[in-house]
Amino acid sequence: MGESLKERTAKGLLWGAVNNVTSQLLSVAIGIVLGRMLSPAEYGMVGMLAIFTAIAGSLQESGFTAALTNMKQATHRDYNAVFWFSTLMSVALYGVLYLSAPLIADYFRQPGLVPLSRLVFASLLMAGLGTAHAAYMFRNMMNREKALIGFAALAGSGIVGIALALGGYSYWSLAWQQFAYITIVNLGRLLYVRWHPSLHIDLSPIRRMFGFSSKILLTNIMNQANSNLLSFVFGRLFTAGAVGSYTQAAKWNLMGHSLITGTIQQVAQPVLASINDEENRQLQVFRKMLRFTAMLSMPALFGLGLIADFIVLLLGDHWADSVMLLRILCVSGAFMPIHTLYQNLFISHGRSDTYMWCTAAQIAAQLAVIVAFSTRGGLGLMVTAYTVLMVSWTAVWQLLAHRLTGLRLRDVLKDILPFMLAAIGCTAAAYVGTADISQPALSIALRILITAVLYILVMKISGAKIFDECIQFLFHRKTT
Repeated sequence: MGESLKERTAKGLLWGAVNNVTSQLLSVAIGIVLGRMLSPAEYGMVGMLAIFTAIAGSLQESGFTAALTNMKQATHRDYNAVFWFSTLMSVALYGVLYLSAPLIADYFRQPGLVPLSRLVFASLLMAGLGTAHAAYMFRNMMNREKALIGFAALAGSGIVGIALALGGYSYWSLAWQQFAYITIVNLGRLLYVRWHPSLHIDLSPIRRMFGFSSKILLTNIMNQANSNLLSFVFGRLFTAGAVGSYTQAAKWNLMGHSLITGTIQQVAQPVLASINDEENRQLQVFRKMLRFTAMLSMPALFGLGLIADFIVLLLGDHWADSVMLLRILCVSGAFMPIHTLYQNLFISHGRSDTYMWCTAAQIAAQLAVIVAFSTRGGLGLMVTAYTVLMVSWTAVWQLLAHRLTGLRLRDVLKDILPFMLAAIGCTAAAYVGTADISQPALSIALRILITAVLYILVMKISGAKIFDECIQFLFHRKTT
């Protein structure tokens, strides 16, 4: 059982990493092309709508992916109920958002948002058809298939976005890109998932799952509000150009930490839920995942902040304001995968209520920070305050985890701090070593090389066991 779970987890992580790496690389390539053709103001128009799409998406999914995953045995009847609930909910949500488009445009003082939002929100109709299939793939850790679907969707939607941008369709190219992405993803799910819905509509399983899923739903809504809160506030306080600069920085930060978060997310809950009745073993598995997460997230995000000048190099001088914002956001981004791991620990224990209330408190704290800094210091100071809060909130997740499982703070620090200090030291050395280089491309390339080489050397010299195990698995060697 131990070996099969270990192998299952390792393969899930490997394919999760393949999925996220290929997706992020392709997203980077598409983002560079579109970023050179479109202005910050054009990105800002679509960015203003992100919070509405994200919250509506959470309502449409309603936490049933987690609910189905945590069930001992999920039946066709359960999946079918989720399919029809999600489909009907997406139709209702689109109707509400379609009628609300003029109000949204008035809030942001952007009349062009009325027709734009109605196209952007149409992606919800397609997303609703794929919720049950997505839950099936998540529960069964079909990460290889998800990687193939994600690559096809990114490539196809990228072609659509670039073609429309070349045709002069401005921000409409971004809206059609989103719609194309969701459509291709759902077609891929239908291709790979063996389960198919029936025409018999029976929503009674929804009531049975809703006690658990409702807390996940509320938490997901709060998470989406949290992720898009600054764009929503900036859209009211600052110009579309400022929103676009922040959106660009936030996008790169998200791509950076979601590379690790997405990899962990695809295996953490299924694995932890499968051993939630073995407390000591689950704690050991969690700590191992924590070390793996810190080993990846710290150098990746601190390194991304180190080379933030690539935005100007790749996209042009009109994106210069995004550079410092990205550097600030990357500090909090390094801790986001760790937060996600804690959240999956609570969900695997059936404590969706703890997950929900901790997220609610976090958002309340963020709102307090936004109010406190909204009239002073401008956009940069507000993003800095947000980052400090997000890093500090790791301590809150740890306190709750200690109460739930007995996980000790000194063990967590032992798991995280060595990788964090190593990443800080390596990126600092790379910065000092390249400070006098005036050519941006050469400076960025050397910073990446120096940081990577130094970090690998530190891992080898220090004898980091999790690093050695990862290398051994990649080369198909038997671990000891």
